[in-house]
Amino acid sequence: MDLIRGLHNLRPEHRGCAVTVGAFDGIHLGHQAVLAHLSSCARERELLSTVIVFEPLPREYFRPLEAPPRITNFRERLALLAGTGIDRVLVLKFNKELRGMSAEEFVERVFVDGLGARYIALGDDFRFGNSREGDYDYVRTLAEKFGYEVQPTDTREVAGARVSSTRIRAALAAGDFEDAQQLLGRPFTMTGRVEHGRKLGRELGAPTANIRIGRIRSPLSGVFTVRVDGGGLQGAPGVANVGTRPTVDDSLTATLEVHLLDRQCDLYGQRLEVRFLHKLREEMKYESLDALKEGIARDIDNAREKLALT
Repeated sequence: MDLIRGLHNLRPEHRGCAVTVGAFDGIHLGHQAVLAHLSSCARERELLSTVIVFEPLPREYFRPLEAPPRITNFRERLALLAGTGIDRVLVLKFNKELRGMSAEEFVERVFVDGLGARYIALGDDFRFGNSREGDYDYVRTLAEKFGYEVQPTDTREVAGARVSSTRIRAALAAGDFEDAQQLLGRPFTMTGRVEHGRKLGRELGAPTANIRIGRIRSPLSGVFTVRVDGGGLQGAPGVANVGTRPTVDDSLTATLEVHLLDRQCDLYGQRLEVRFLHKLREEMKYESLDALKEGIARDIDNAREKLALT
């Protein structure tokens, strides 16, 4: 999959494609249906498939601390897009210039002048343009003028309701990983590189791998049983804390800390994938480090029971 960063990096060979655009946070079953539709139509027309995404996401640009938490960070989103067989991804930086574009400007500058789009597929809920007037019906009104074909994509339903990123966030916030997996079409994971932390976990008898999650906010918080891959690990059992560590420093930024059960290894600098299995409890603030240590010991015991490691 080719990655193109910005309109200024488009070249003549990128023109003449089948294209779609959206946030694609999570690359859930609904997104996968859109991408499969795009790929199929591109092959039928002997075109290359192109997906346009924004970074940051528009709602993060306007209100970063109030925007919905990401299901997938930027790197995860690209990896999942690559796994769908899409040919190209065009990443547009969402900034003041892009925010100010009207829907017609976006169609002309991005779809037509930039990509020379010959086929456009749009989801039924996508809106663009500074007045949000851009949608499937609007793009269709310009099809004859600019010489492209446009089609809507069908909504995907699971258990009688539309698959959406909002629905997945609700499942994750509730710790319902079975529902999240049904909507995503895969287990929910977070990936990131292990960084040096304060090493407080060692003092508390539970050394942890501190993982940068690449999100302003996390879609879930609390203490969880997990399985870990990467850095030489394959499904290693562990207990993870996701949150702002209120007992230690009460940060604004969520962190992911994983304590591996029954093994110790040097993971600094390694990129790990953490698969979430069960929610043990909500994050809480302890009165002291001694109380925190006792709480961690209980979490480890509960994780062993859930993972049948006792």
